[in-house]
Amino acid sequence: MPVVHMASIVPISQSVGANRIIPTVAIPHPLGNPALSRAEEVAVRRQLVEKALAALATDVSGQTVF
Repeated sequence: MPVVHMASIVPISQSVGANRIIPTVAIPHPLGNPALSRAEEVAVRRQLVEKALAALATDVSGQTVF
C-alpha cells in the first residue's frame, strides 16, 4: 500500500525507511503556520496535501523526497 510520510525532519523519515517523503513547515506546526492568516494557512495546508496526493500517484523505486 503506497503511503506518504509528511515530516519536518527529513533525515528521520529517511532513517525509518519511508519511500515518499514530503517536507513540512516546522516541528511544532508541521502542517501549518499560526503566524499566517486563516486564508494563507488553508492555502499552505492545501498545497501540502496536493503534493502528498501527487506523491502517492508517483511510482518510486527507493526513497524520494518531493
